[in-house]
Amino acid sequence: MSRTVRLARASLHRWEEPCISGSRGSGAVFFSGCVMRCVFCQNHEISAGGKGRDVSTERLAEIFLELQRQGAHNINLVNPTHFVPEIIRALDIAGKELKIPVVYNSGGYERVETLRALEGYVDVYLPDIKYYSDELAAELSSAPDYFNTAITAVEEMLRQTGKPQFDGDGLLQKGVVIRHLVLPYHYHDSVEVIRRVGERFGKEVLFSLMSQYTPFYKAKDIPRLNRRITTFEYRKALDAVYEAGLEGFMQERSSAKEEYTPEFDLTGI
Repeated sequence: MSRTVRLARASLHRWEEPCISGSRGSGAVFFSGCVMRCVFCQNHEISAGGKGRDVSTERLAEIFLELQRQGAHNINLVNPTHFVPEIIRALDIAGKELKIPVVYNSGGYERVETLRALEGYVDVYLPDIKYYSDELAAELSSAPDYFNTAITAVEEMLRQTGKPQFDGDGLLQKGVVIRHLVLPYHYHDSVEVIRRVGERFGKEVLFSLMSQYTPFYKAKDIPRLNRRITTFEYRKALDAVYEAGLEGFMQERSSAKEEYTPEFDLTGI
């Protein structure tokens, strides 16, 4: 990506966690490009392929305000890491006109210095913690030292937001929601992620266990990734969540459907 922001879609999105999407939807702004290279990425046409349209910082600010007028419960910055300086400028331009929370939705592979620049701009952090095994992270996402990087990032996110805070309608206004996607054949790694998140953060964060894995992108050609997860695999991860005492959201296995992936047709840009 260049220094110019590239977007693939900006629209109301109803498939996030209930406390994010609410009744009207989250104002999701999908950024093209990515700091990771996940072989199973469901958004690969924009993350790896770079599909999208370049927009000015002023236009990005307008998009935020347009989504607010459409009724979005929040501005959901999807995969924003590599455009943080431009996002900050856009939020400054929107200023006090933007009255809804800002959600930072990322893969968790973040530098603390980047997150510190966002202090006061982001209300809700929605990071993944994808792996415990560094070998697995390097193999499947080209992300060496992933777990330590992600855990350190979440510590900084939590420092900024504190424990989850909700409004009267149950919508998250402040806090951190950690997501984890269970992968086929790798439930042991999921169990380790969950155990360590429970030990480190407990009820100071919300935890979202995701069953929606579908073999997209390069995963279709990798035999051990070319299937959805089994009931046994997901149940092992669920048991680990209960044992860790984590609170949050558990997807039903029926969520593993391709229609949950939006079309990146430049809507709203």
